[in-house]
Amino acid sequence: MLKYVNTDVVFQEIPDEVTLAINISNCPCHCPGCHSHYLWEDIGLSLDTEAIDAFITKYGKNITCLAFMGGDSDPKGINLLAQYIHEEYPQYKVGWYSGRLRIPSVVNKTDFDYIKVGPYIRHLGPLGNPTTNQRMYRQNNTGTFDDITERFWRK
Repeated sequence: MLKYVNTDVVFQEIPDEVTLAINISNCPCHCPGCHSHYLWEDIGLSLDTEAIDAFITKYGKNITCLAFMGGDSDPKGINLLAQYIHEEYPQYKVGWYSGRLRIPSVVNKTDFDYIKVGPYIRHLGPLGNPTTNQRMYRQNNTGTFDDITERFWRK
């Protein structure tokens, strides 16, 4: 079962979107240097369609995107929630920050508008660092994904 610990409206996680970032617990990745160790534990509230409905009721007028920050312990569950959002709330974009190198085969990538992949590796830095191993992809009009990682780098 997916659980979330907290949420926040953010402006940096998904380019050009006002995003409700949903911080998901029980992270199996345990990246050295992780800034969110508390998300390694199996804690928080149930993240299901009722929680999504509540988020939309509370934040819907102020956001354009919902992003799952984690969820690698249950990628199929993340995929089902992305499908639900696109079916019930098609006006919102959906993003997923995964710490894995690849998206598991049980996930239909086209259910997401944005996908970030890659574990945090301290000496390579986060998305904002040009040496990062992490990559952010945006789905384009043909259903394929473009690497937009460069958008996080200051010029």
